[in-house]
Amino acid sequence: MKLPPLWSGVLLARYKRFLADIRLDDGRIITAHCPNTGSMRAVNVPGCRVWVSWHDNPKRRLAWTWELIELPDGALASIHTGRANALVQESIESGSILPFDTAWSLQREVRVGESRLDFRLIREGQPPAWLEVKQVTLKEDDGSGYFPDSVSTRGRRHLETLMALRSRGDRAVLIFLVAHTGIDRVQPAAYLDPAYARTFHAACEAGVEVMMLGCDITPEHITACRYRRLY
Repeated sequence: MKLPPLWSGVLLARYKRFLADIRLDDGRIITAHCPNTGSMRAVNVPGCRVWVSWHDNPKRRLAWTWELIELPDGALASIHTGRANALVQESIESGSILPFDTAWSLQREVRVGESRLDFRLIREGQPPAWLEVKQVTLKEDDGSGYFPDSVSTRGRRHLETLMALRSRGDRAVLIFLVAHTGIDRVQPAAYLDPAYARTFHAACEAGVEVMMLGCDITPEHITACRYRRLY
């Protein structure tokens, strides 16, 4: 994925979930949109170098969007959760990383009961494959990546939906999109959300597949490139 032109600066503060104050390298202090509704535990680090994009849409309240952060250990992370699905879709359409390819017809944002899952893939002669994508940026001191980074009732509901789909014979897949160059393994964050972790393990036992897709990140590109089947 090619990123739009980015400007670099230093993070001053993230607040009210959707706002971030940043000092650009030219000295200007801007307020950028923060496209991440999570706690951003471990990637909301004032004083770190960050990158922002600029948009000239007059309908936008804020022209700047926070895109990347360079963490104290040198790892780069994308905080823009809206890019996760696009990266997974690119991987499916390229047919070179995930165990899906263009032989599958892809539908986005498909409602299932009270939930909405990210993708439904259809291929003649095979059961539908349902995919839910979760972006991972939380790295702890043990080197592992964890999800979620706070209590996630919605994430637990998605797992329950995947289990129900699997029980009727469909293929159900959870994809951890790891948008952090320092993470190479992922596990449920039982210490932050025990209920999610319990549901995660129940989903694995019920036949829900769990895949990890890692990324190489630069201020010019984000490339999904490291696939691993976890369950």
